[in-house]
Amino acid sequence: TGGNLGKGEGKKYVRFLADTLKPYVDKHFRTIPDRTHTGIGGSSMGGLISIYAGLMYPEVYGRLLIFSPSLWAAPNIHFHAINLEEAHDTRVYIYAGEGESNTMVPNIKKFQQAIQNQGSAANVEFDLSIDPNGHHNEARWGREFPKAIAWLFLINQVKKIKHN
Repeated sequence: TGGNLGKGEGKKYVRFLADTLKPYVDKHFRTIPDRTHTGIGGSSMGGLISIYAGLMYPEVYGRLLIFSPSLWAAPNIHFHAINLEEAHDTRVYIYAGEGESNTMVPNIKKFQQAIQNQGSAANVEFDLSIDPNGHHNEARWGREFPKAIAWLFLINQVKKIKHN
C-alpha cells in the first residue's frame, strides 16, 4: 500500500458486507436480493474496495459503481487471479477525470483490460466515462451518479418498457 494507509482489513470488510450485512438487509427490508438487483460502489478508496468486493463475491454483486478508484494504493492486485465464472450479467460503471492524476485514467483502463483479457468479457459489460475536465472530488462524482445508476440498474427496465 502507499502512504500512511495502515494495515488493510479489506478481506474482512467485504466478507462482512456479503455474509452479514446484505443478508440482514434482505431479511428486514423489502429488497430484490438477487445479484442483478444488487450493487456495490464507491469513490476513491471506496471505489477500490468496491472493485475488490465485486470481484470476490460475484455471486452477490451484479452491479459495480466505481468512481475514481484508488488503484495506486494496491498496485499489485492480480485481477487475472480472480475467477469471474459467476460474473454473468455483470455491469461495471467506471468514472474518472483526466485532471485527477497522471495515473488515474491509465490505471482504470488497465483494470478494464485485465478483466476483459480473462476470457469472461462476454460476462462483464463496462461503461467507461472519462471526464476530460474531471477532478477527484464529490461534486464531480455527484454529477455522474444519476447517469451511472441509470446505466447499472434501469437500462433493462427501459428496454422492457419499449418492447411492451
